[in-house]
Amino acid sequence: MKKAGLVVILSFAVFMTPAVLIGQNNEPNNKISIDTLLWIQTVVGGWRTPSPKWSPDGKQIIFSSLLNGGGPVVISAEGGFPWRLPIKGSDPGFSPNIVQNDPRFSPDGKWVSYISEKTGATEIWLWSVRETRDVQLTKLGCRIRSMNWSPDGRWIALSADLYGGFDIWRVAVPGGQAFRLTSDKRDELNPVWTPDSNRIVFVQADERAIDHDIFQITAEGGSRQLIVSDKDFFDEGGSTLGYPFVSPDGKNVLFRSWRSGWINYWAVPLNGGEPRQIAPENSDQNDASWSPDGKSIVYTSNHNGTYDLRVVSVAGGKPKVLMAPEMGVCEDPEWSPDGSRISFVLTTSTRPKDLYIVSLKSGEIKQLTDSMPPGNLEKNLVRPEKITYPSADGLIINAYLYKPSNIPSGKRLPAIVWIHGGPTGQFEEMFHHQNQSGEACLQVFVQNGYVILQPNIRGSSGYGKEFEKANNQCWGECDLNDVIAGAEYLKSLPFVNPQKLVVAGRSYGGMLTMAAVTNVPGYFQAAITESGHEDWTEDSKSYDYELGPLKENYELRWKLSPVNHVENVVTPIMVIHGEGRGPASPSSKLFVEQLRKHNKVYRYKVYRDEGYYVHGLENQRQMLLDKLEFLDQYLSDRIVAR
Repeated sequence: MKKAGLVVILSFAVFMTPAVLIGQNNEPNNKISIDTLLWIQTVVGGWRTPSPKWSPDGKQIIFSSLLNGGGPVVISAEGGFPWRLPIKGSDPGFSPNIVQNDPRFSPDGKWVSYISEKTGATEIWLWSVRETRDVQLTKLGCRIRSMNWSPDGRWIALSADLYGGFDIWRVAVPGGQAFRLTSDKRDELNPVWTPDSNRIVFVQADERAIDHDIFQITAEGGSRQLIVSDKDFFDEGGSTLGYPFVSPDGKNVLFRSWRSGWINYWAVPLNGGEPRQIAPENSDQNDASWSPDGKSIVYTSNHNGTYDLRVVSVAGGKPKVLMAPEMGVCEDPEWSPDGSRISFVLTTSTRPKDLYIVSLKSGEIKQLTDSMPPGNLEKNLVRPEKITYPSADGLIINAYLYKPSNIPSGKRLPAIVWIHGGPTGQFEEMFHHQNQSGEACLQVFVQNGYVILQPNIRGSSGYGKEFEKANNQCWGECDLNDVIAGAEYLKSLPFVNPQKLVVAGRSYGGMLTMAAVTNVPGYFQAAITESGHEDWTEDSKSYDYELGPLKENYELRWKLSPVNHVENVVTPIMVIHGEGRGPASPSSKLFVEQLRKHNKVYRYKVYRDEGYYVHGLENQRQMLLDKLEFLDQYLSDRIVAR
């Protein structure tokens, strides 16, 4: 059964609901199994995948979906079942790195472009809607990091690293002839076109990825002109800065900047001039874009982990809030071609993300997909409480507290201080995919009787520039004080057992977990470090930014490194990660070797068929079981501290 070259999904169920958000209940009645929790998946892309995009006629929206094994699906803007493009996606083992990434229609609607790694390298592919065939557009054999169609549909601009650093290229459609437009040794990223298709605007990072310039060039690569310079905004890869967007009249460029102390949006004339702040506020702003008529800008605003959806007039004035969840995250807004509606996705701590549309005229919100399995599963999930506590130096830390429901009177439970990655990440009200150590994974521990504290320690994003920089050159010390203060907060709760405290985390959370067991020996009764690095003298732009350039700061960085203090470890620690490209990661292997050398109590497990991080569903399931078994052993009532 076909429709416009798109095959109807018959083998998967997608639950569609009319319009309003489902209320949440913090009174679970039954324990939910690990298998059930791990199978709560969003049908809209994956974690941090690009936003769903409208078709040129405004009738359809396209996005990557696990319903198609990671490949593109298309849904009517009026709702209903999505159609699956017959393009092979990733294995439906729920990898977050969707193979078919950023699908979007060409301006004339004849093609769907997407980025795929199915040949080994990252390439751009085209799907012909009319002829229902797949065409490989680029054959560069390298990484492609971003792309955009020219408004006339004849070209795609992209950023690729064929010659070492990332350069701007343009590729003819559908012929595939590729032309390199820039050749600077610095990374050049996120190309966009002017409305006349004659010029390309892009971002150039300095060697440290801290300062960035926005340039324009001709479509042939000539006549480079600086539009604006932005300083002191670390972004390696361009994902945080995002695309600079040219206004529909071609006169202004919208860009993201930290220059006010918060990440806000600014506009600057295309030919250069003084930037103007669009909607000043002491909150980080995300996902902005011009309305089709150029009179308004849509964006999301982050308020302590809650993201609302806003529209503001380009001329200024008070923003209009289109969607303000009590707890939740609005993200990825996109204008319909006629500017009358905005699509966006919404997720909460107890619901995976789904696709919605809001009418600018009526304010009506319509939900197009429902990723939550039918039944009463959501009411059995625990919704967190927002809390604050002071750290040792008086700095106020925001955090989320999860606790099992219906705790018997007098019962005292074990508790986990759960540290996020980054360190410039943030715990938000999102039901992350389980392999990002998100709420599905977290709910497993809550369902098994653990209290969990998720602190946004100093160094976290979302609380302004000063807070985000507050742990620079003091990793494992100043931010560890916030972790210990969080543990002291847990000890003050009548339902927490102060002698059964755990510290755990993934990526930087795993790194700070290592620092916790080396710097405050015996404070925690168990620790789990997942996919962390313990030697902070590694050559890395992010390490240089956070800890200072290696050459001038080697002694400091070695002093802070957990591997330098393994002899202090008293707490039993579990060290886990994926196998990576070899039998073990050299970083974790070194930490484990030092634990073995000093006769420490540890458990070490590497999960096969994974990168350094563990993504596969079966490995995720086993890893959760392994973590629970480890904690049960070392927090058992059979072990009594003296």
